[in-house]
Amino acid sequence: MKKTAITLGIVTLCSSFSSQADTLLGLYAGAQGWNMETTGGFSDGGDNRDFNFEDKAQSNIYVAFEHPIPLIPNIKVQRTDMSTDGDVTLESNFNFGGKLYSSNSEVNADIQLTATDIILYYEFFDNDLISFDFGINAKYLDGEFMVTDDKADPDRTANIDFSVPVPMLYSRLALGIPFTGFGAYVEGSYLSLDDNTLTDYQAVVTYSLMENLALDVTFQVGYRAVSLELDYSDNSNNIHSDLEFKGPFAGLEVHF
Repeated sequence: MKKTAITLGIVTLCSSFSSQADTLLGLYAGAQGWNMETTGGFSDGGDNRDFNFEDKAQSNIYVAFEHPIPLIPNIKVQRTDMSTDGDVTLESNFNFGGKLYSSNSEVNADIQLTATDIILYYEFFDNDLISFDFGINAKYLDGEFMVTDDKADPDRTANIDFSVPVPMLYSRLALGIPFTGFGAYVEGSYLSLDDNTLTDYQAVVTYSLMENLALDVTFQVGYRAVSLELDYSDNSNNIHSDLEFKGPFAGLEVHF
């Protein structure tokens, strides 16, 4: 009887520890395809010019590591491609990058832009019904704005490179529906400082495709909107933008 009780106690303890470790310690990896619509424009002198940007299919990938160690934040690293291009027939003269683009000329705008997020956050609630995270996001914008006179003078091209670190507040609220596999969450980062306002929000519905002690797989479908009202200057460049990137996405998340 004593041996049986000890054996049952060890099995129970190991099962309890395994369940707790799976709840408190985990590696998450996700990939999403984003049907991105872009509106707005940019300049290098404050007089932004709007362009008719093409809709693009872009990608977002991320990894996150969560642990039970007190005071040390969890970490999530995310990278999003927001590159696009478009054109417009100018209604007035437009100066960009030291080049003059005349009124009534047709110009092309090419945006090469990636955003890398390094998010440090704490979990204040974490269970099957509700979880809430709060922290800071060090968003790093790395890009290039290029303008070309398509028809009159294709060699008339100006480009401005920029790399901008942006500190933002971060939060995430997730809800689960017991016994259904369905859940939902909203996640976002925000900054408003002087003439800079940057937001990055998404609302997502999730469904669990697989769930066991070794691996969880979740399907995601949602909507994301990123707004960049940026007024940035360094020693050589000035960048002013009023851009919005938005649209639906779908993806998968794997939890090890």
